[in-house]
Amino acid sequence: MRFSSKWLKVGFPALMLSATLASGTVFADGKAGGVKTDAHPHRYIDVQLLGINDFHGQLDVTRNVGGKAVGRADYLAAYLKQREAENKNTLLVHAGDAVGASSPVSALLQDEPTIEFLNKLGFDVGTLGNHEFDEGVDEMLRLIYGGIHPTTGYFRGADFPYVSANVVDKKTGKPLLPPYVIKRVNGMPIGFIGVVLSDTPSIVDASGVAGVSFTDEAKAINEAAKQLKRRGVRAIVVLAHNPGVSNKDGSNANGEVVDIAKKVDDEVDVIFAGHNHAYLNAEVDGKLLVQSYSYGTAFSDVDVKIDPRTKDIVAKKAEIVTTYQDGIKPDAEIAKLIGKYEEKVAPIVNQVVGTAQTTITSKQNASGESALGNLIADAQRSALKTDFAFMNPGGIRADIEQGEVTWGELYNVQPFGNQLVKMTLTGGQIRKLLNQQWQPNQTRMLQISGLTYTWDASKPIGDKVVDIYLPNGAKLDPNAEYTVAVNSFLADGGDHFTVLTEGKNREAGPVDLDALIAYIQQLPQPFAARIEGRIQKLR
Repeated sequence: MRFSSKWLKVGFPALMLSATLASGTVFADGKAGGVKTDAHPHRYIDVQLLGINDFHGQLDVTRNVGGKAVGRADYLAAYLKQREAENKNTLLVHAGDAVGASSPVSALLQDEPTIEFLNKLGFDVGTLGNHEFDEGVDEMLRLIYGGIHPTTGYFRGADFPYVSANVVDKKTGKPLLPPYVIKRVNGMPIGFIGVVLSDTPSIVDASGVAGVSFTDEAKAINEAAKQLKRRGVRAIVVLAHNPGVSNKDGSNANGEVVDIAKKVDDEVDVIFAGHNHAYLNAEVDGKLLVQSYSYGTAFSDVDVKIDPRTKDIVAKKAEIVTTYQDGIKPDAEIAKLIGKYEEKVAPIVNQVVGTAQTTITSKQNASGESALGNLIADAQRSALKTDFAFMNPGGIRADIEQGEVTWGELYNVQPFGNQLVKMTLTGGQIRKLLNQQWQPNQTRMLQISGLTYTWDASKPIGDKVVDIYLPNGAKLDPNAEYTVAVNSFLADGGDHFTVLTEGKNREAGPVDLDALIAYIQQLPQPFAARIEGRIQKLR
């Protein structure tokens, strides 16, 4: 029996750990939280599940964690292959958002390079995230099952199954994809169920989810689990693109996936989470919940032990592994793949747009304002010549680094290709829009241009905005009409900014990225942006 470092780092009680080291026969009981002893140390079958979430096509992107370089697909591949070599009973899984908001090396080629990357690593099963719907259901299905795109031609699709139990085809009333798949490892059947957050329609352009509906995650999981149990499957894993977070020691686990865990069948053993790009490694209601940040900067290594007599998981433990680049060689096969696609997109990606005087970040201050948010909102107001502009923070995906700024860098900042929309709102509607930033479960601070305002955290949701000012210092007139620039996602009420659906006199403008590029090009060089006090928190 293999005892990896994961089993020895998990903080077993000293007595339990010493018994384990002495005999190799003591395990944490994944079902009841107790201890199982067995005189036959090789009775259980060790299975390793290696999982990623929210990769977002970051094939060629290196990030920084604690001053160290992390990520890039070739380094992630090296880690996964290294772990896979430790246990022949290994399955590779992903919990959604493998594509979408991708690096140009993937996005400019319809995210086919990312699927090819997953194929080369031999992934075994994946599920949908909200970003899989960015270009609509047909394009999502093409990436999964293969087909022809007018730009890239024929693509064979994914070599592994995608599962999703709660995305329903409105025409047929049936799941769009198989709700689950059964994988056999050393003769042991393991069921994998997939779900995506049910409020996907509120965070994706309406065109992206046309023709499908999203049902309650827990109910969908339970229905699939019931079918799996009828087929004799007792080891069940859920791939859930739902958020969750915990402390590093597993305490204080919270989020949607925690609520789901409490509602689903106790036969579910492990849930891989996603969406909020966070750390999660905790046990809730007898289920092991994991999430490993995002962008390939980490992965989840889950070890389970299956009793061959009952075919059930009797013990489980996880480790979240950061993909530091030092100390490991990048995988040569994947490095070659990245190089091939970088060469294809280089003429576009490497165009220099301007020079940044300093690094411009999307980090918000205590009031909710960011330097990069100001720059983007100014660009959109300039492009449509409106009184005001509002930008959703979730649409800002990277910072602008000091020095030469290329087209590819700006693409990473705004990768969604949303069209800008000009509309007319009253001052009263603008106040309502700003108050919609505070929602029961989340706060989303819009980045603004053309106005300033104050807000009071002590006031109730729906009434936090105090005063709104025009550039000349006068207060916003609730009855006057003003022109507003937003992207198409917000214009359709995305992120629950529903008042924007009431806007009149709508006019389509340029794509948001094009507006940002044009704005930067006309700025004095090197250009800069800063926090200016556009948003002010009173208390």
